[in-house]
Amino acid sequence: MEWQLHPKMNKKLYLKDPEGSEIGKKILTHSVSLIKSLGFELFTFRKLAEDIGKTEATVYRYFENKHRLLNYIVAWYWHWLDYQLMFNTNNILDNRLKINIITNILTWQFEEKHAADYLFNMDDLHIIIMAESSKVYLTKNVFADNEDQLFKPYKNFCANIANVFIAYNPDYIYSRSLASTIVEMANFQDFFMTNLPSLTDFSETKSLKNVRDFLNSLIFSSLDAK
Repeated sequence: MEWQLHPKMNKKLYLKDPEGSEIGKKILTHSVSLIKSLGFELFTFRKLAEDIGKTEATVYRYFENKHRLLNYIVAWYWHWLDYQLMFNTNNILDNRLKINIITNILTWQFEEKHAADYLFNMDDLHIIIMAESSKVYLTKNVFADNEDQLFKPYKNFCANIANVFIAYNPDYIYSRSLASTIVEMANFQDFFMTNLPSLTDFSETKSLKNVRDFLNSLIFSSLDAK
């Protein structure tokens, strides 16, 4: 039986719960498609409204602006990855194995998808995360947005990874920094591999498995260092 993942979203991200109506869901799914094809800079609520056959005012009833909409989409993704981390490492005691599972998740090496009927096209969403996710916090409003806990799903995901690092080596003092670094690095290397290949060693293979091996190399060389 397939089922949907319904993360609890921060109410300050939206004006009206988009997952509570068919129009709202349509706004979300079509936003992902448009942002992927146009880029966030060229994406507008007017274009979104035309795409879903509604008025621009309808879109504004759900989201204050396109930045809040992007933040919603990005937060949903981090909720989803955090779920993957929790589900795939549950009842596993070997912390080295947990770390390998984490890098599998970060590089999309899933053995199976436990909640397959997703709201979004996950491949399109992943492309947006690589190219656009940093735009939700690289703003003048970052402090206020952080006060409103808009980045909590991302911070929770990184904290859960850091906890695995701490369990593997309690004496390593940079677990949080290492966690956030590998999350960002997984996305950057994936993006560079396709778009700026001279910045990676994976331009020929274009293989996420190579990115995974690179992440494992960094993690274990750090955690195992004497």
